[in-house]
Amino acid sequence: MKFLKFIFIALLFIYKNFSQEKILIPMDLTQTNHLKAYGIAYWILSNQTEVDWLLNYRGGSFMISFDNSILNECRIREVLFEEISGSEATQIYSEIQSENSNMDAVRLEKIPKIAVYQPSIFRPWDDAVVMALTYAEIPFEKIWDEEVLQNKLSEYDWLHLHHEDFTGQYGKFYSSFHNAQWYIEQQMFNEQMAKKLGFKKVSEMKKSVVKEIKNYISSGGFMFAMCAATDSYDISLATQNTDICDKVYDGDGIDPNYQNKIDFSNTLVFENFIIETNPFRYEYSDIDIPQSDMAFTNQETDYFTLFEFSAKYDPVPTMLTQNHTNVIKGFMGQTTNFKKPLIKKSIILLAEKEGTEEVKYIHGNFGRGTFTWYGGHDPEDYQHAVGDPPTQLELHKNSSGYRLILNNILFPAAKKKQKKT
Repeated sequence: MKFLKFIFIALLFIYKNFSQEKILIPMDLTQTNHLKAYGIAYWILSNQTEVDWLLNYRGGSFMISFDNSILNECRIREVLFEEISGSEATQIYSEIQSENSNMDAVRLEKIPKIAVYQPSIFRPWDDAVVMALTYAEIPFEKIWDEEVLQNKLSEYDWLHLHHEDFTGQYGKFYSSFHNAQWYIEQQMFNEQMAKKLGFKKVSEMKKSVVKEIKNYISSGGFMFAMCAATDSYDISLATQNTDICDKVYDGDGIDPNYQNKIDFSNTLVFENFIIETNPFRYEYSDIDIPQSDMAFTNQETDYFTLFEFSAKYDPVPTMLTQNHTNVIKGFMGQTTNFKKPLIKKSIILLAEKEGTEEVKYIHGNFGRGTFTWYGGHDPEDYQHAVGDPPTQLELHKNSSGYRLILNNILFPAAKKKQKKT
């Protein structure tokens, strides 16, 4: 009798483990709200439940052990889900692990603590990442120069920079907006912060900020940047030993020998670029394509294409490019795209405009950390101008351009695994 009872318990245990139901959150064209789905994954992780990210399976779907609370949360946020049996889940995992498939499963284990580099003062433009995080219901904290220079970055796993000028030239808005009240107030705000922190000029403060961020990456941090926070960041690193700011910004003019003092070995991404010091040109250098004072490209034909990577051998770029389409409509910004010949060979290109030198999306490693840069300002507003109203993401629930942002949010949650050889 005891033996039969033991057999019954053993069979029950086996049945329970092999027939355990799962929840599949598909990320292909069937998904009703791709952006909120990332928030669901983050919410599940916040409740100390692991999530499997199924790379290249139905657009980069999520698989979770069955829990009624997850189903309820999906219903509340209008995220499509499928209840599947244990045997169906086994078949999916078997398909993914097949050597003949370009798919893999990555275990997401803990939520990343997120920081957004943003001042407390009003700015007449929005931030695509802040909008994406807010819409997806993913929590974040704001930090600025003072917190960065007080070594507060070490408290965060992931840092976002957006439409920021790290050169001390106030976004190169002088020509169009130097008499605008918001411009005057922001210049005063930055100058007061520089003085408070012991710097003579804003450009000197920003040089220290970019070095601290670089140290943060080297120590294992994840940095994601968009728009002008990409090239202006590298330009600041390259000009640590010279002054490229015109007197309209800091009162003392440009170092006449600045181009010869540029240190490209100090940058993360770009090299051999030429800096634009004219305060009446809305451009930092020749890195940007198309340059912002050139004729705009044709919106109807402006698309970029995601590269395909091996999910089993290159999981990181595969994670960063998960989407329900590999052709995505373009969008402009102060920095729209990056000129390919100026990108260091060590950088991974994630997306480009086919048939051109325009690169849209890149990734790299530095020390123990990583950085990912994305050209353009707002994936759902082709030509977003200063003062334009923010994009309403409830009208763009399935935005492929915004999905690339949210891939970066979950990337730090992935379990580290050895690269296959």
